[in-house]
Amino acid sequence: MAQASRVAESVLSFAEARALVEKHAKTLQTSGTEPAKILQSAGRVLAENIVTDRDYPPFPRATRDGYALQATDLAHLPAKLKLVGQVKAGDSFDHAVKAGECVEIMTGAPVPEGADAVVMVEYTSAAGSAVEISRAVSAGENIVPKGSEGRAGAVVLPARIRMDYSRIAVAASVGRKRVEVFRRPTIAILSTGDEIVDVGEKPGPTQIRNSNSYSLAAQVMACGAEPVQLAIAPDEPTRLRTLIRQGLDADLLLLSGGVSMGKYDLVEKVFSEEEFSAEFFFTGAKIQPGKPVVFGRARRPKNSAVAGREFTYFLGLPGNPISTMVTFELFGRPVVDGLCGAVPAKLNLAHARLKAEFKTKPGLTRFLPAMLTSGADLSAEVELVRWQGSGDIVAAARGNCYLVIPPDRESLAAGDMVAVLLRS
Repeated sequence: MAQASRVAESVLSFAEARALVEKHAKTLQTSGTEPAKILQSAGRVLAENIVTDRDYPPFPRATRDGYALQATDLAHLPAKLKLVGQVKAGDSFDHAVKAGECVEIMTGAPVPEGADAVVMVEYTSAAGSAVEISRAVSAGENIVPKGSEGRAGAVVLPARIRMDYSRIAVAASVGRKRVEVFRRPTIAILSTGDEIVDVGEKPGPTQIRNSNSYSLAAQVMACGAEPVQLAIAPDEPTRLRTLIRQGLDADLLLLSGGVSMGKYDLVEKVFSEEEFSAEFFFTGAKIQPGKPVVFGRARRPKNSAVAGREFTYFLGLPGNPISTMVTFELFGRPVVDGLCGAVPAKLNLAHARLKAEFKTKPGLTRFLPAMLTSGADLSAEVELVRWQGSGDIVAAARGNCYLVIPPDRESLAAGDMVAVLLRS
């Protein structure tokens, strides 16, 4: 890999920076695969296709409680049919339903041979051996046909998707007690700055505890990866260099702090040394918060425990806590997705009505802490959380999403439909 260094600023728009990250994320190699028990696969990425072991459903399945019958018997209403039996889920009815007959049926039960529809119980009244029906049905109504959810051997869960409760249900339904998943990548997390102390220490008058390492670790785990929290790097190059070497032995290195333009912002200077031969893809994005974010890759240590890779990607995230959280969601998550074996997910966006007017300066795409709620009519509304800047982690904790403000907008009116980035 050719040596590169920060010769000039490369500050991209949000759309450009995100597209560049996604492009690289799609090329990433995983760390191999392993089997996992079905419940242990939650949050993991499938490394195989899951196929059906038989037709699903394996029989025509009733979707309502009611009566199985021939739809043509209801051409004239009300109609009175002979009740010839009952079938519930797990049972079967051994005789064919003939014209003028019906069978009482429960949701999930197999529809008897000869019947082509199920009329809901709400439109019937039973009297001894007869049932009077007041509503017509069409052939196929309230029945799921055999094999309509999947034919034997069909792929029901493709590889490279992340397992959640619904997908675990699908795997269980086709008899899979174990599935093959991609191994969890290791994500090194390095916080920098003399002002940072560990959470167990008492900070001095001008120091703060290392919350960024823990918020990033939680975000990494939510992506299905394994966080590795490194020691805090002071504002001097020797120790920072040593910790960067350690971090580059992981599958991805996340750094918080040290990426702005201050005298003691040393991350890019150290990465530009010949040892690391770092390639910077961008050194800023036109966003708030998080404008100084850095994305690149650097040479792995010569004695790396991980074989087969020449370099490791890194993300330098601004040190202010909300900036760290936001920039991971925007740029870190697609990289971790790729390392986990998943197709990098698109941004998890929704739309809601803005509660109050908001004014700002154009030029940056903004992701501001907000609260998404719904009214009695289930319409979505969003309002900004009061915050004191990107260091206000209490404000971030009060919100549940980020209000997205496009770079060309100077104001948003109350009642406008706006985009929100949902927190994962």
